[in-house]
Amino acid sequence: MSFQTYPSALLEAAVNEFAKLPGIGRKTALRLALYLVRQSTSDVEKFGNTLLRLKHEIHYCKECHNISDTDLCSICANQNRDRVIICVVENIKDVMSIENTQQYKGLYHVLGGIISPMEGIGPNDLEIESLIERVSEGGIQEIFLALSPTMEGDTTAYYIYRKLAQYPITITTIARGIAIGNELEYADEITLGRSIVNRTVFTY
Repeated sequence: MSFQTYPSALLEAAVNEFAKLPGIGRKTALRLALYLVRQSTSDVEKFGNTLLRLKHEIHYCKECHNISDTDLCSICANQNRDRVIICVVENIKDVMSIENTQQYKGLYHVLGGIISPMEGIGPNDLEIESLIERVSEGGIQEIFLALSPTMEGDTTAYYIYRKLAQYPITITTIARGIAIGNELEYADEITLGRSIVNRTVFTY
């Protein structure tokens, strides 16, 4: 096993930090660090300050748990959205994917993950109880389960289905235009859009 030697401890520290990012190996981390070294001080300060603001000033919507600049995200605050339907997704990237299709005009609920015993993630680790609270308050007619068609996604969908069974609502899911086993975020917009438009009643 070979070890990289660095001419600067500061450079090595920067590489170590970049390498902590998902999908970033040490070679890519080195390229990123060297790129920043070549930039102007003002550009690097702007980059650093943007990251600090991202960490300190970003909010999670108090209603749907999407990322937001305010306590209530722009989708939940938009009175033109269809407020009788909630689309349940695993993460924030799924909200972005669905919004890009322009085929869905309702509200969202971000779970923050899916049930995965192998990774130690159970129902109590997710935003499931807050979803049930939203439904129990009334006014919701449809829960649209837009979870990835994986074993973990199906397990999560079934759990939510059971928890909501007592409420007079329709529970739907994306049509299986999304290949079984695929992550929702990797579906192309056309396929995802068709799966939303042609969503079906959830059965198990």
